[in-house]
Amino acid sequence: MKNFDYYSPTRVIFGQGVIEKLPEVMDQFGPRILLTYGGGSIKRIGLYDKVKELLAGKEIIELSGIEPNPKYDPSVLEGVRLCKEHKIDVILSVGGGSVLDCSKAIAAGALYDGDPWDLITYKVKAKATLPIVDIMTLAATGSEYDAGGVISRTETNDKIGYIEPLNFPRVSFLDPTYTFTVNAKHTAAGVADAMNHVMEQYFCAEHNMVADGFCETLLKTLIHWAPVAIKEPHNYEARAEIMYACMYGCNGILALGNSQSGWPMHAIEHALSAYYDITHGEGLAIITPHWMRKILCDRTLERFVSLGVNVWGIDPKLPKQVIADKTIQATSDFFKSLGIPMTLREVGIDEKRLAEMAHHIREQFDFEGDNLYFPLPEPEILSILQSSLD
Repeated sequence: MKNFDYYSPTRVIFGQGVIEKLPEVMDQFGPRILLTYGGGSIKRIGLYDKVKELLAGKEIIELSGIEPNPKYDPSVLEGVRLCKEHKIDVILSVGGGSVLDCSKAIAAGALYDGDPWDLITYKVKAKATLPIVDIMTLAATGSEYDAGGVISRTETNDKIGYIEPLNFPRVSFLDPTYTFTVNAKHTAAGVADAMNHVMEQYFCAEHNMVADGFCETLLKTLIHWAPVAIKEPHNYEARAEIMYACMYGCNGILALGNSQSGWPMHAIEHALSAYYDITHGEGLAIITPHWMRKILCDRTLERFVSLGVNVWGIDPKLPKQVIADKTIQATSDFFKSLGIPMTLREVGIDEKRLAEMAHHIREQFDFEGDNLYFPLPEPEILSILQSSLD
């Protein structure tokens, strides 16, 4: 068991109708609010009007149009400009993880005099950030319960995970009914994203029973309820179980006491969606089985056996290699059963830029450290990408 120092300051308000507590939450932060949201779905489901009604009397400045794979320019830069110009007190993020990720970068940049990219690339450490409150409409990344976010800079094909402890949301509102209108494609992609977060913390050299049990339960929950939510989008129990499970994906609790993993699948996929702007969860689902096959060896075999037996229900009496192979196949088959495309070509990616992406990934992330679960030099990264084509 490794030592750990854990702190999560986010207040989570979960359940149907909890938005009624929004006025009392927002009152503690001040009257000037930056309302951030995406392409307009919050208006179609009535959430936008409800927020405006509950916050009548507040000064609300809006930043709309935040895209999936949120962009540094224009979204982050425009948000920072608005915060400074209007002396914003608090950011209210309404939407999915991309809106919240963008809001976190804005929160830090708003109180920094230089280029916000300095903060995102860790050239400078934030000394203060604006408080953030969020209302989630998509279950996926777990950004509502962590301090991280991912920002894309189009002109350099960079997609960078930015973790700043000051950026934990102060309060997160999680009402599963706001995910009823999420279509099958994005429901499946959200589940694939959350499952990857869990598996990346599960595949580590030193682990403990508490962390293993937590990871396995979350995976089983997502595997059980995802097909239900896709078939019955208004099934409250399915949406609630998925939203609750996704919440834990990235706030560190799943890795307490474990050794470092390396977060390889997310790092690899960041290049795919930075270069081609594909749906993040779909890119992860495509990459995952190929990463698994690449790392399967005598040293990693037991982890695959545990995953196969405890999550996928594979017969423990089978030879270990057979269990491992079945585990990888079960993972691939599950993603496919959700309607996710399972090859890079299906999402418009061919071999032309694979070597460039592999090099970019290796430049951005150190996959060869001795403390990582399974080091991946650049040729191995390229091999994973190549095997994911078809």
